[in-house]
Amino acid sequence: MKLNISTLEYLSAYDEIIKYKLVITNFLSMKPQIIKIQRIIIIVVFIIFCFNWQPKTWAATNTIPAIDKNDNKSLAPAVLPGNGITQYDFFYAGEGKVQNMYIVRNGKITWTYHDTLSKGEISDAVMLSNGNILFAHQHGVTEITQDKKVIWNYDAPQGCKIHTAQPIGKDNVLFIQNGNPAKLLVVNKTSGKFLKEWVLPVGNPKGVHGQFRNARLTSKGTLLVAHMDMGKVCEYDENGKELLSINIPSPWSAVELSNGNILVCSNNGFVQELNRKGEKVWEFIHADAPEFTLYGPQKAIRLPNGNTIFNSWFNQWSGTVDVNNAPVQFIEVTPDKKIVWALRSWVEPVNLGPSTTVQLLNDSANTENVSFGNIN
Repeated sequence: MKLNISTLEYLSAYDEIIKYKLVITNFLSMKPQIIKIQRIIIIVVFIIFCFNWQPKTWAATNTIPAIDKNDNKSLAPAVLPGNGITQYDFFYAGEGKVQNMYIVRNGKITWTYHDTLSKGEISDAVMLSNGNILFAHQHGVTEITQDKKVIWNYDAPQGCKIHTAQPIGKDNVLFIQNGNPAKLLVVNKTSGKFLKEWVLPVGNPKGVHGQFRNARLTSKGTLLVAHMDMGKVCEYDENGKELLSINIPSPWSAVELSNGNILVCSNNGFVQELNRKGEKVWEFIHADAPEFTLYGPQKAIRLPNGNTIFNSWFNQWSGTVDVNNAPVQFIEVTPDKKIVWALRSWVEPVNLGPSTTVQLLNDSANTENVSFGNIN
């Protein structure tokens, strides 16, 4: 018996199996008048479930479509809206089997980071105002210059993983360390001193890989955390006090918008804007783009004109890209859900690979101009 579960799907499988296990246990503990044939039927149903189970993340309505190599469906229109690779100048990184990051200007790659030796996927990355790159790569957090010189590094302890990091000013870095226990940490890069350290709740202490992905600071100096394995987005103050909790299935990222609302990406295949009461203000699901096959959205950004850009992450652990029928990596949609730009760049000389992060370089905002309580 083999379950088709990828690296990011085991949490959903674990939850489902525990749920069905409880159902079976309850039935088997009933009074003796429950005849044996009923027990046998339930056990058979459970075994069939194990053979045919598909994670919620991939199987639910309007969620991420499974990769079917025998499906001849076109994954995207032959002619895409917008100006393709020349639409924006941007910094790009993606979660894949190899650590790749790029800077694209005028439709050409002008800077490349390509590391085939290091283990770990890039789940978060940001280009700083001085041109340096800060990135979380599962087994640590590293800052490099554009000539690839490592100027700061933190290695995750044994049994821990790091999938998100954010700079605070020029000297400090905030990151979440998945583990048992999971922790939020703020460290001063110069002194090595930890300025903050407190424990975060998790759904599965032993399921370290799927506990957290992205966390981002707000304009008020609080922190939005996507609790992927708990199915909620929470806001915390600098001392770890929970200020807000909104139920979201399998959230990957959550960022504050200029209007105070929260823009969330979910592994269940949707992007939502929510107000502070948890009410849905705007949503984009796969059914809104029937001509595209969109995979898991991990990160989204809201442009000044109200449009939203989000990625479509292709899982290299569950399939390979056919360059003759390749999915898009990012799309830009208007508030009324019209797709005005789609990026598809899987072949040389601009082969960008799987997408997670896009940071537009014409955005004048200082990525370090944030605070966490009194840390800035």
